[in-house]
Amino acid sequence: MDASESTLLARATGGDVDALSALLEQSGPRVRQELTIQKQWQSALDIDDVMQITYMEAFLQIGRFTPCGPDSFLAWLRQIARNNLRDALKGLARDKRPPPNRQVGPQPDTDSYVALCDLLGATTTTPSRAAASRETRCMLDSAIAELPPDYAQVIRLHDLEGRAGPEVARAMGRSRGAVFMLLARAHDRLRVKLGSETKFFSWST
Repeated sequence: MDASESTLLARATGGDVDALSALLEQSGPRVRQELTIQKQWQSALDIDDVMQITYMEAFLQIGRFTPCGPDSFLAWLRQIARNNLRDALKGLARDKRPPPNRQVGPQPDTDSYVALCDLLGATTTTPSRAAASRETRCMLDSAIAELPPDYAQVIRLHDLEGRAGPEVARAMGRSRGAVFMLLARAHDRLRVKLGSETKFFSWST
């Protein structure tokens, strides 16, 4: 790692947006060149989609990045991009065969909040499920409201309103692949946001 990169990393991890932008300008094109999308998915996903969300995640995660030698930032950015691409392709594959009982409707209901809670790894086993569900809805709404706007929107449209990938993509002005990348990262971010608060999602009988 040369002195200039070391200085930029120190500034970036300290919250300097210009330093992080400079690092992304240096490493982003190389990461982009390494990504490939199978022909069958090229109409639903573009490399630029992957990189756009990768850059957004870099801005969200840079405070937790720890430099560990030459090209560590490049390796870190590369891994974020690969994870985004993987999740987009997994989502597109699942979307070709949606579960037959998938909720479709314009308004979120209590059950959709409980389903999201289950997806995030929490449980709502209680003698008074209705009361628990109301608490779940309130807490999730509060946490979702603190997410970046695109993350909050994709969760509300896909998880809470039960809209399918193509409809969410149209509503957000995104490709279908980008929607599934956003959704995966939004779920990750929501788990982090809830953190230790997830204990409040587990009620015992």
